[in-house]
Amino acid sequence: MDEFRVVVNQEEQYSIWAADRPVPAGWRAEGTVGDRETCLARIEQVWTDMRPLSLRQFAVSAGTAVSGGAGPNTSRR
Repeated sequence: MDEFRVVVNQEEQYSIWAADRPVPAGWRAEGTVGDRETCLARIEQVWTDMRPLSLRQFAVSAGTAVSGGAGPNTSRR
């Protein structure tokens, strides 16, 4: 069985990485280690806003209410 770990970068973007390889520069281990499905499930649970941290912080400072959700486009044409 291949084992993976969940990694996260400074922009709070998540990925999986082979557990037997060193974590790449700019990333840190999040703590979850397991098979691919386990790691992807963890990412789905914690990474609810796909926007990078810097964009989320900018939106807060600018007072915008931009959603990070990736839901369907509901605008009218």
